[in-house]
Parts: sequence; C-alpha cells; structure tokens
Amino acid sequence: MPQAERGSLAPFAALGSAFTGFIGELGALTIFFLDSLRLVFAGWGQFPKVVRQIYFIGVQSISVIALIGGFAGMVMGMQLYFALAIFGADGFLGAGVGLSMVRELAPVLTAIMLTGRAGSAMTAEIGVMRISEQIDALNIMDINPVRYLVAPKMAASIISFPILTAFFNLIAISGGWLTGVKLLGANEGVYWSRVQDSLNWSDIEGGFIKSLVFACLVCTICCFEGYFTHTRKGHVGPEGVSQSTTTAVVKSCVIILASDYVLTSLLW
Repeated sequence: MPQAERGSLAPFAALGSAFTGFIGELGALTIFFLDSLRLVFAGWGQFPKVVRQIYFIGVQSISVIALIGGFAGMVMGMQLYFALAIFGADGFLGAGVGLSMVRELAPVLTAIMLTGRAGSAMTAEIGVMRISEQIDALNIMDINPVRYLVAPKMAASIISFPILTAFFNLIAISGGWLTGVKLLGANEGVYWSRVQDSLNWSDIEGGFIKSLVFACLVCTICCFEGYFTHTRKGHVGPEGVSQSTTTAVVKSCVIILASDYVLTSLLW
C-alpha cells in the first residue's frame, strides 16, 4: 500500500484500534465481575473477610456519609425553599427534598463518596499486592486470588452501599428540615407530611436498585484496575499503582453518573 494511502487511513486505523481495545477491556471487565460475583457464594469460609470489609467499607464511611448527607440536605432545603417561595408553593418543600434525595442524590453521592474513600483503597491494596508478586504467590499456593481478594469486597459492597444510602436519605431529609423549617420558617407539620405523602415504595425501591448497581460497578472497576495494574503501558511499580488508582476513581465516577441516567430512564 502506498505511503500516502496508509497516511490517509491512519485516523480510521487509530479509531478501530481504540474501539477493539475498548471492547476487549469491556469483555475482560464483564468476565471479572461475573467471576467475582460467582465466588461470593462459594462458601461460608469467606464470612470473616466479608465482615472485615463491611467494617472498612461501611462502618468507617458513616461519618463521611453523615457529613455529606447533612450538608447536601441543608443546601437542597435552602435552594428549594427560595425557588418554591417565589410561586407561593413552599409547602411542597418536603416533597422536593424527599424525592430528589431518595431518587437521585442519595445513591449517586453515596456511591461517589465511597469510590473516593473505599474504592481507591481497594485499587491501591490489590495493585500493591500485584507489583509485589503476592498475587502470583497466591496462584502458586493454588489459592484463587479473585476469591480471596475480590469476592469479600464485592459481598461487602453489595451489603454496605444500600445501608449507607438509606442513612444518607435520613440525614439529608433531616438537613432539609433544619434549613427549611428551623432557619427559614416553613411549616414543620406540612414538611413531614409532604415527605411522607410524596414518597412511594417504587421511589425507595428504585433508590436501592441504583445503590446495588453502583456497588457492583464500583467494586468491579476498582478491583479490576488494581488486579491488572501490571499491564499498564509505560507505568510500572508504584507509579503504575498510582495511575491505576486515579483511573479507577475517574472511571467509577463517570460510570456512576452514566448508569444513573440509564437507570432513571428505566425505573421511572
């Protein structure tokens, strides 16, 4: 093929290479997720490790979730009060805060905060084990690294994300009550009545479905990036771990927002 013709086809070749690379990574990620999810139910021997991961992912994140949930609810209550008061509809403040938190903000913000606090730690931990050849040692000892390292994290994420999302909802709605009722003067009885009347079980169920999906996505992406940190081109050793951690957090946050749109379209 002449040099000029090869040069004209270079953009298409680069696009095709990027597309095939994306499909390959997506396939590897899917297999990694299915394998780790299967191994979650491999036996009760994982239970102590699952409990430790629940403590790390869930219990140690309570303070962060409470802080973010409180301020998110307070800001939402303040902004909605001012917007609704323009139309004389400040009585719907409770409905606005409750629906926005339960449907959208609580699962999304909880997942993003857990990605930054726990997901990055998962990637760094597994990445360090990879570059220090501890995962290779597990293979030599005939111990499945995915079952030993990833499956407990997956189980703990599936348990912790919905619980922390519910906790976020409670704190955020209380934060909206604090600013809307106590600071700005909305009617307290009307606020809580609107919260109760506006929320249906489908809203709560949808929020929990989102949190479960986010749990699987975050855990899979973060563990996958750490597990295959040795395959990163141009980045080896500690630099590779740092790049994998950054990539895992960025990918997880983008996927959370993209999947939130898809799930919202399907659920409501």
